[in-house]
Amino acid sequence: MTDIYGNPINGKDDGLDVEDSQLKEALKDLETWRAKAEKADDVKARLILEKLEEDDAKTKAQQEMVVCVEKQEESQKEFTRSINALQDEIQKLGKCRQDLLDKLKNHRAELEAKRAESIKLKQKFKIYVQIPDTEVKFWGQNKDEREDDSQLIRGVFSISQRPTVLLQGGQALITFEEEKVASQMLKIPKCSVSCDNGCLDTKPKNITLDPTVKFEVNLDVSRKKLKVSNIPSTKSLERMADRLEMSFSKPSRGGGEVDCVKYDKNTGTGQITFLQPGVAENLALRGEYRVDLDSEVNVQVETVYKYQLCKFQTFCGSPKRSILLDDIPDIEDEEDLQDHLEIHFQKPSNYGGEIECIKYISKGKALQAFFSL
Repeated sequence: MTDIYGNPINGKDDGLDVEDSQLKEALKDLETWRAKAEKADDVKARLILEKLEEDDAKTKAQQEMVVCVEKQEESQKEFTRSINALQDEIQKLGKCRQDLLDKLKNHRAELEAKRAESIKLKQKFKIYVQIPDTEVKFWGQNKDEREDDSQLIRGVFSISQRPTVLLQGGQALITFEEEKVASQMLKIPKCSVSCDNGCLDTKPKNITLDPTVKFEVNLDVSRKKLKVSNIPSTKSLERMADRLEMSFSKPSRGGGEVDCVKYDKNTGTGQITFLQPGVAENLALRGEYRVDLDSEVNVQVETVYKYQLCKFQTFCGSPKRSILLDDIPDIEDEEDLQDHLEIHFQKPSNYGGEIECIKYISKGKALQAFFSL
């Protein structure tokens, strides 16, 4: 207790005040720790909730990871299958490529063989013959040709090659009048021919003729068109065509009215078509014509024609009435030995018959024999 001035009356009151003060401080501390405890509980609860959420996220992530692993394994399997399929396809393509290369190689070899055979056949059937000039007598035009003077000049030429065989030295060619005689002689293994200086043995052989051909050439010669060559290119294409038309339109030079002009600058050639027939024919006979370009120039002129090979036929075989005697020794003169051969092969006792033709060639000579088709 205190007096009116606030001083403590006795010691008992001082103890109570101390206890009250300590109690208040204890209560204050209690409230502080209670707040801290509550706060800790809140933190604990929040952490527990976060842990639960994290566990859920972890579980979900694990599930997603399992799904991803499964997908990865499936993708790996699919990738492996694709790789294997691609490797199989690559192997198949490689094998197919090798097969194609082998086929290509074989086809190329066949092509080369065919080309070689073609070249050989071309050389075999090619004709190296100088056809002699032949005079043609013109009798006149028929009625249809008189009505149309612009018709082409047409010609049909038949070319026939006679079968041949090359006789070498020591060979004889005999042609009988009958086929059966030649057939009988070919069956004889050996013929003994008596001569003045001895006897010679020979074996009749069949003859293989060289291949021959027969064909027709159809020729159409234009009466209005003229081919021009060796034209110098000095102007543009249009100017050159105009100059050619003006030059070939001059009657003083043998020209005539021009229907159209074709000119090729790259080859220096052209074609002139006249309105009237006969002008091109007369100019083609000259061989040259004078045209006006930058200066007067002579150009080559010739007829325009087309030709076609028709009815081409090849012949190859053996004559049925002829035989060949080979390896005949020169024991006598050529004419005497030929006479002995003719006498021997004419006798029916020697299985011979009437001889149409006989030719013997001594050693060191050669002769080309022709046959009729």
